[in-house]
Amino acid sequence: MTRPYSNDLRERVVEAVGSGETCRAVAARFGVSVSSVVKWCQRHRDTGSVAPGKMGGHKRWVLEPHREFIIDAIGRTPHLTVRGLRDLLASRGIMVSRHAVWRFLKREGLSFKKNPVRR
Repeated sequence: MTRPYSNDLRERVVEAVGSGETCRAVAARFGVSVSSVVKWCQRHRDTGSVAPGKMGGHKRWVLEPHREFIIDAIGRTPHLTVRGLRDLLASRGIMVSRHAVWRFLKREGLSFKKNPVRR
């Protein structure tokens, strides 16, 4: 993801539009897109600031509230596959992708090895 433009540039762009120039002319002069000029002016009008919004951050894991159920299900049925676990969750009304289940299991250090020696 790219970095946001500096606040200095944003302020100069908003000031130029405020002085009567068109958004297209300001965009061409400062070398930014017309949509950026429009969005910065809207942000300034709505919040009084041209500072960018928060980028990134921590995203809560969807399956974290169901951790105990998942671990219990794997304990009861050790040969359960990722698809099977996803279907089991879906039967309880928890709609997630196989990839979400796989990421959860990887983060928890659980794996599904079909080798009888490892059971």
